[in-house]
Amino acid sequence: MKIQVNITPQGRMSLPADVRKRLGLADGGAVFLEETADGVVLRTAAQAVARAQAIAKRFAEGGGDVSVEGFLAHRKKDGDE
Repeated sequence: MKIQVNITPQGRMSLPADVRKRLGLADGGAVFLEETADGVVLRTAAQAVARAQAIAKRFAEGGGDVSVEGFLAHRKKDGDE
């Protein structure tokens, strides 16, 4: 789904009510913004946690360095892709 969202001069934007409802944000909430080489990605907190868990699981199953530093290095590499 692609929608246009306008940003005010103060930097505010509004997500349409139907989108907020589908994302579980009908009563408000936090979203995480990630800038990528392809553009900007917005994720709900639940989506961000699920993505981090999937990355951690994939990383741990690969038998790689499971230290925090190793995870962060791998995460940074994933973000550059």
